[in-house]
Amino acid sequence: MAESQALGSRIRRLRREAGLSQMDLAGGKISPSYISLLEAGKRTPSPEVLEQIAGRLGCPPDHLLELLDAERPDTLQTDLRYAEISLRNGDPKTALDTYTAVRDEAAAAGKDAVRLSAEYGAAQALEHDGRLEEAAERYQALLDHAGFGPSLIPRLAVAVALCRCHREMGDLAHAVDLATTTLEEARRLRLTPTVLGVELLATLVGLHVERGDLHRAAALARTAIEEAESIKDRKALGAAYWNAGVVAHRNGASADALLLLERALAIYSEGDDARALSRLRNAYASVLMQSPTGDIAEAKAQLTRSAETLADHGSTVDMAYCQTALARASLLESDPRQAEQHARRALELLGGGHRLETARTLLVLAGAQLQLGDDAAAEAGCERAALLLEASEADRQAASAWNDLGELLERSGRTERAVWAYRQSLRCLGQRGSLLPAVSEGATPQEPAAGNRSARP
Repeated sequence: MAESQALGSRIRRLRREAGLSQMDLAGGKISPSYISLLEAGKRTPSPEVLEQIAGRLGCPPDHLLELLDAERPDTLQTDLRYAEISLRNGDPKTALDTYTAVRDEAAAAGKDAVRLSAEYGAAQALEHDGRLEEAAERYQALLDHAGFGPSLIPRLAVAVALCRCHREMGDLAHAVDLATTTLEEARRLRLTPTVLGVELLATLVGLHVERGDLHRAAALARTAIEEAESIKDRKALGAAYWNAGVVAHRNGASADALLLLERALAIYSEGDDARALSRLRNAYASVLMQSPTGDIAEAKAQLTRSAETLADHGSTVDMAYCQTALARASLLESDPRQAEQHARRALELLGGGHRLETARTLLVLAGAQLQLGDDAAAEAGCERAALLLEASEADRQAASAWNDLGELLERSGRTERAVWAYRQSLRCLGQRGSLLPAVSEGATPQEPAAGNRSARP
């Protein structure tokens, strides 16, 4: 540590004497942020990196190398571990800075394995921080170089992460194509079933649920359970039960859904992934609330435990999902003020990149606004949610949102526009009239309050 601080001080002094900024000293694969950490004594560079810096400072390399402990251990792996711990502890910004610094130093030293690991970690940190577009770009770049079997970066793991990003951004078609193609490639090479293969299969189940293809989702969920049982891996089996439970719930089989989710909870409780366990509790609580028994008290207890854990270990979207579920619970308890607060907090956490969950949260907020007597805001929220869901090709969910809007309009006496909303719902379900001449899609009744708005964004 003392050597690192002495080295950092010397580099800072020489840089200032040379009239250079940290940006000037950086270059190639060495970033300004890495120079900043180096000067602060928070990084111990490789000899190769020091030689590059010495050349830019115009000093002999030995003038810097002499401060390095020749017997020091390789610090890159230690830094990678530190970044991983930061990410697991809910500090994606520190993790990103550390991963970026490790990546730069490993690239300069020609250590490709470490560089790729750091690139993957940086993408995970961006995703955790809610920066989905940036994360997706990083994952895509890694996917282009990732391989099956023994590989520096496993292709299946990167595909799962990239599908996750596209799902949250509302690009369900792209995510389904990616997951399907990657699984087919792995099976042609006879590389499945594996833990990662089951995880990708479970991801594909969730994507089909979002799109409303419940028949396909149910078939894939059964396959995922069979494959997980065949490889005798508890984590894979837990993921398979989790997604099978979601499918059962969407199909109206609440009792089966609760049983499957309880099995998944038992498995995840044995592990140390606090974030995944909390996300599973969110799903379990949502099913509890909508089951015939409607156990709101137990659902809120699960969500409260989840919120406490996610505050330390979760991402912004994890916390948003929990806030939306708490809003639903408050609505069911006829507490619209509390529901509105939770929903607005969820929207704040989501920002602008999470199209699907934003739509679902808008619907919950509309429910609260309706109970509070703000029909205009509720109508606007329902319509915006429906358009977002349609843009994501989540047509069954969009149909439900349009139907909610129709009921709201009908209740407020605006019959003509209510009929229009119901027709949008039927359209999303694939229903087309066959007895009357076609009307241009998107035509809406003329109303001063609503104006002309198209059915699709």
